Amino acid sequence: MKNSIVRDKSYAFALRIIKVYKYLNQEQREFVLSKQVLRSGTSIGALVKEAEHGQSRADFVSKMNIALKEANETEYWLMLLKDSNYIDEKSFTSVHQDCSELIKMLASIVKTTKNNGDG
Repeated sequence: MKNSIVRDKSYAFALRIIKVYKYLNQEQREFVLSKQVLRSGTSIGALVKEAEHGQSRADFVSKMNIALKEANETEYWLMLLKDSNYIDEKSFTSVHQDCSELIKMLASIVKTTKNNGDG
């Protein structure tokens, strides 16, 4: 995974999530939901990075699958933040698009890797 699109996108997404977290804390004075989205949103990239050096194909698939679960959780927190009016529709749409793209990529990686081996 030298030039990994999913690694780069998950890292860039983590940076966006950190900005969302700062905004929620500083401007909205929201501390609970923001911590949840920060945790799940930044863990996606960490898991992808960890998967690069998985001990086996099964370990790689497991880490990528957990990253997928974290991306799905992040999507939930983002929807909750939008629907509770902590972030506006425009901000949500932008970050949600990146989250959805990561979900699709991770799901594809998990499925393809499982289909190409014993993972």
